[in-house]
This record gives sequence, structure tokens and C-alpha cells, in this order.
Amino acid sequence: MSDWTEAEKHVERAHEHYEAGRWNDAETELREALALNPYRAEWHFNLGLTLEAAGRFEDAIRAFRDAHELDATDYQTVIVLAVNSIRADRAREAIEWLDEAQRLDPDRADAFVYRVEALGRLGSFDEAEVAFYQALQLDGDQALAYANMGECLLDRSEHERAVFCFREAASIDPGLPRVHARLAYAYAQTGRHERARQLYMRELRDSPGDIETLLDLGCLLTDMNRLAEAGEKFRRVLEIENDNPDAHFFLGEIAERQHRFDRAGELYALVLGIEDDYPGARRRAAKLQFRRGELSEARRLLRRDLRQLRERPRDFTDEDLDELGNLLLDVRLPRDAQRVFRVLTERRPEAPNAWHSLAVAQFNAGDRTSGIVSTRRALRLDPRHVPALHNLALAMIQERQWGRARSIVRRALDVDREDVMLRRLSMTLRLHRLVTAGAWLMRPLKRAG
Repeated sequence: MSDWTEAEKHVERAHEHYEAGRWNDAETELREALALNPYRAEWHFNLGLTLEAAGRFEDAIRAFRDAHELDATDYQTVIVLAVNSIRADRAREAIEWLDEAQRLDPDRADAFVYRVEALGRLGSFDEAEVAFYQALQLDGDQALAYANMGECLLDRSEHERAVFCFREAASIDPGLPRVHARLAYAYAQTGRHERARQLYMRELRDSPGDIETLLDLGCLLTDMNRLAEAGEKFRRVLEIENDNPDAHFFLGEIAERQHRFDRAGELYALVLGIEDDYPGARRRAAKLQFRRGELSEARRLLRRDLRQLRERPRDFTDEDLDELGNLLLDVRLPRDAQRVFRVLTERRPEAPNAWHSLAVAQFNAGDRTSGIVSTRRALRLDPRHVPALHNLALAMIQERQWGRARSIVRRALDVDREDVMLRRLSMTLRLHRLVTAGAWLMRPLKRAG
């Protein structure tokens, strides 16, 4: 039997494994075939599809590149290269492939449909919207175009427009994967929780074992305070995939809300055992340790988060940074908190709350001068920021600039006369003025005495 005939048999067996969902076996057969005949572009393409199905997007890109080198005119190879580049978080590279696809066939909508997703990943939302309208002018998958635009709108917090896009996508193609789940998520963001719940249930009727939808529904039920039902959804996920870290984490959140703190701690430890860098798990565990008074253990956990922040800052959202910084202040590590809030101000220089948090960390670390500078930066961005005014007044008292402190407190009380801390501070300054005035009046008597 010739090598070429043997290679064909490997490809046939690979196809059977692929249809049965046995990705590893399909990959093995295809690699055997390519070892015998590496010049068949369609076999490299099939290997790429197998690796894509297994979620190995970087490996899939390499296989599709090999197919492209053998046949640079194949439109579908260029499109799947773009799609896998998006999945591998290489959106800029994806746009280059989409440019090439558009040159190969300018009358097809695929390049514009996936350009919406790639540009959304890059945060270029206006350009993504232009690509969306271009996609609607051509023949192609308009349902996916609406769905991709919906994701961009969710990222921009334009939830009502996202609802419209996902509704259109579901209307055009009700079978589009997870389209009803994404519509449910958009509805949930607008506060229409019951409508969202109904849509999640519809998605699960079609795909009862879909883990992402089960997790999303569990989170929604948690927000609705239907904790028993939420727990049932997360446990259903664990029946399907017993080491799913998301399900364990969300069950930990439920245990926390039910004040079962020991159980919550066990679940967070289980999450970290499965995935050491799971987002938020160390902070939750640290918060529980702090609650128990175990400061050394809480600090150890938070310092590991700090190391992760130095190594992979993109893993941390702005909310993560705010939570980490405040926890570091709670466990009396203000210098570490400064570093975290400094990252936050670099990301969001226009946010007064970020500068105020940095100032609090600087004051706690004993760096009053820097704290005053950061507080004034916060007040330039928001002159009515009451916590910043309060802290600046305290700093002026420590600097013994009593007149400036009184002026700042009056300014703050004009914003919020009911603030207890401000009223207490105002009373302290009045008492100081009375004591100072009394001491001044006593001087002549002392001299006479």
C-alpha cells in the first residue's frame, strides 16, 4: 500500500473521530496523514478545525497558517485564521486577516461581521459600528453581525441598544448559539430580571447541559435573592464538570451571603486548588481571614494578588484594583495599597474616586504631602467630592492651618449638611476656636497676675 493511500485512510478515520467529538484521536490521525503527505492544504485545514473544536486556538492558527501557505487564495482559510486570532486574544492580527479576506472577495459580509467583534475587543466601538452597518449591506450572516454588535454595546454599557441587537439576532436565526442567553444577560443589565430568567430557561430547554448558561442563570438568581435555586444551578454544573471553578466560587458567594463563613472559606480554598489565579478568589478568602482576625494569613493572600498584578496587570479590572487596594488598607498595608491605587489612577486619570483612594493610602502611610496633592487632584475633578473635602480638612488641621480647615469644612457642609463626620469636624473646629479665644482673653489676666 502506498504512503498516499495510507494517508487517505488516516484522514477517513480522523473524520470519524471528529464527528464523534474525539478531538485528540482526530488530531492524531490527521498528523499521521500529514507526516506521509504534508502538501494537502485541506488536511492542514481539517487539523485546524479539530484544534479549534478542542479550544486550542493558538495551535489551530498554526495549522491554518500551514494551509494558507499551500493555498493563499482560499477565502475560508483566511476567515478561520481571523476567527481563531480573535479567540486567542490577538484582535489586531485578526484585522489583518480580515483585510486580506476582503481583498479576496469584497462582496461577502464575513470580513465585516468578524471585524465588528475584533474592533470591539480593541475598544474601537465607533469603528465597530461602521463595520456593522457595512455588514448589513452585503449578503452574509446578519444574525451574527447583530450578535457581535450587541456584545460591543454591552461593553459600552448601552444595554437597551444591546437588547435590540440580540432580539434582532434571535429573530433572524433562533438557532444561533447562546443568542437567547446573551439577550437574557442584556435584559438583566436593564433590571428586567424575570424576563431574563425566562430567556435563560428557554436556552436551557434547547441546550440543557450548557455550562455557561447554567452559570449565568445561577448568577441572575443570586441577584434576585433566590439563593436555593441559584445553588441548584451551580450544583448542576458540578454534576457535569465536577472541577468547575466558577461553580465552586459562586457557591462560596452564596454561603457568604447566608453567613456560613466557614463553608465559604472551604469553597474558596477549593477554587484556588483548582485554579491558583482564579479572579477574586484570593481576595474573598482574605476578606474572610480578616473577619476572623487572621491578619497574617489575609496579608499573605493579598500579597500573592499583588505579585499577580505586577506580572499580569491586564488580568485585573478597575473594580478588582479598587477591592484589592481597600483590602490592603483594611489589613494595614497602606504602602502596598498605594501601589495598587497608583495603577488605578494611571488607568483612570479622570476618576476622582481613584485619586481619593490613593490619597487615603498615602495619608495612612504617613505621606501627608502626597496625600494632600492627590486629594486636591480629586477635588479638581469633582469639587463637590465630600470624602475628599473631609480628608483635606483633616490634613489642614494636622498642618495647623485652622482657617483653611474651617473654610474647607464650610464648603463641604454646603454640599451635604447631614454628613455626621463633617458635623463632628465642624464642632471640633468651633471648640478649637473657643479655646483659642479663651486663651487669648486670659493673657491680660495672666500678665496682671
